[in-house]
Amino acid sequence: MNQIRSPLQAQIVQWLVSAGSPVRGGDVVVILEAMKMEHEVRAVVDGRITELLYSPGDIVHEGEVLCISEHATHDLRGLEANTASNSERKNGTQVRGDLQRLQQRVAFALDSSRPQALAKRHAAGLRTARENIADLCDAGSFIEYGALAVAAQSRRRTEADLIQNTPADGMVTGVGTVHGKSVVAMAYDATVLAGTQGMRNHQKTDRMLALALQNQLPVVLFAEGGGGRPGDVDMPIVAGLHVTTFASFARLNGQVPVVGIAAGRCFAGNAALLGCSDVIIATKNANIGMGGPAMVEGGGLGLFKPEQIGPTSVQHPNGVIDILVDDEVQAAASARHYLSFFQGPTGESSAPSQEALRNVVPENRLRVYDTRLAMQGIADANSLLALRDGFGIGIHTALARVGGKPVGMLASNPLHLGGAIDADAADKAARFMQLCNAHGLPLISLVDTPGFMVGPDTEATAQVRHVSRMFVAAAHLRVPYLSVVLRKGYGLGAMAMTAGGFHSPLFTVAWPSGEFGAMGLEGAVRLGFRKELEAVPEGPERQALYEQLLARQYDNGSAIQMATTLEIDAVIDPAHTREWILRGLQAGKVLSSTGGLSVDTW
Repeated sequence: MNQIRSPLQAQIVQWLVSAGSPVRGGDVVVILEAMKMEHEVRAVVDGRITELLYSPGDIVHEGEVLCISEHATHDLRGLEANTASNSERKNGTQVRGDLQRLQQRVAFALDSSRPQALAKRHAAGLRTARENIADLCDAGSFIEYGALAVAAQSRRRTEADLIQNTPADGMVTGVGTVHGKSVVAMAYDATVLAGTQGMRNHQKTDRMLALALQNQLPVVLFAEGGGGRPGDVDMPIVAGLHVTTFASFARLNGQVPVVGIAAGRCFAGNAALLGCSDVIIATKNANIGMGGPAMVEGGGLGLFKPEQIGPTSVQHPNGVIDILVDDEVQAAASARHYLSFFQGPTGESSAPSQEALRNVVPENRLRVYDTRLAMQGIADANSLLALRDGFGIGIHTALARVGGKPVGMLASNPLHLGGAIDADAADKAARFMQLCNAHGLPLISLVDTPGFMVGPDTEATAQVRHVSRMFVAAAHLRVPYLSVVLRKGYGLGAMAMTAGGFHSPLFTVAWPSGEFGAMGLEGAVRLGFRKELEAVPEGPERQALYEQLLARQYDNGSAIQMATTLEIDAVIDPAHTREWILRGLQAGKVLSSTGGLSVDTW
């Protein structure tokens, strides 16, 4: 005989067997209820119930015998029907009702549930929010938060309509990995209410931003959409200006890398979030503006098509866009490339031929050249990622790796104003320093500048304030700064390119082509030796004296002479530049932050 006992004090709810019925080990015999919760009591072994000792409604105590059974010693025919459903559930062949309801609901959030919207999107040459996130993240790594949300419009639309047509409230959010490291990924869904910002997708965004800040996770935002949504009527609000999303997004500045991506139309609130990003990646068909056509018309400013507002032909050269790409495929690849620089060093690296650096600077000291060749020659192969290359073209800025270690690189551009630093170039360089400083990337500066740009037209651009940003940004650096003078190192501009002065960096070295002076040497001769020159008759004789004095200045300002007087640390073979940088990166340390670090949006 076998006794089945109560595991706790409870009330008999239902017997699932009767006296004389057979049972298998594991079958539920009786349901008990305690504290509003039901408990299943199962048979331990195969057998046959011989006697039930209590009736439904009876109270039993822990350990009391509920029923008696005898062990199976004969064929238990008739059990197949009773145990089939249990077997199916155990083997997973039967889907329970609650899981079926979830699967049906989740299906509405998938792109496949709206084939017309999907076809329209693809016909426009664009991808869906989920397609973009899937391409950004490592395969299968993305887990979605808030997929079951719908627009807050139940007072004006049916539940079925909202589930079918406003999946995820037009905002896909979650956590995935890029190169194996966790990131927060968010994408406005332009196929849902034009990617507008609804009350629930604001809540979803705030949730993800809080997780990003708390766990120090990078954030990638696909920002396509039309801004705030006026149709959400379920919330008792007037203007909605109390939402915390914009402050929460801005709070990430300087804390974690933040990437904004724009394809198609990105206006108003969506553009405001995009503008808070560390880096903005945009496709060539993007339009980015703080107000779309409706807002412009509403302000009495005229009628415009979306394509007329903030096209990339405007937003790339004016500095809004950091990386301009052909399509969303390249945008996702660029975002992955960008994030890689903030995920630590890599174990592998390959370098171009270092001997090629010897021929970057022309022997003719008056001949212009492309300093990006030097950047490419120093950086690991295929690692260079140019930022803001359409704006402030007097200075190139890029992220790269050297020996597998992520770095920021600046380089003067002699192809523009002879390498002189104007307001735009200074703004670009100062912000780039802040970006690298906030996220702990050492800086490498390649110098070839005659100084700051001067003249009445230049001063009309507020040059005094703009160029001084480079000094202020450099003075607050906590990362190693390595300077290499390729050719010209003149005046305050050269000092700005070397973190404030030649002795501010971890090292300042020069190639043999380096030439130095407190100002351009031609101007120095004309000003400093004016009396001597004017004492000689104008013509060939004066020109000969001028060239003689200039040659003397060049000799005195040569790289070797600068190293002799210890104003720079060394003159090096260009082919040894990478070796010097690797040693500098090994010696330099990133200091801990003593206060809040921020990156200007501009």
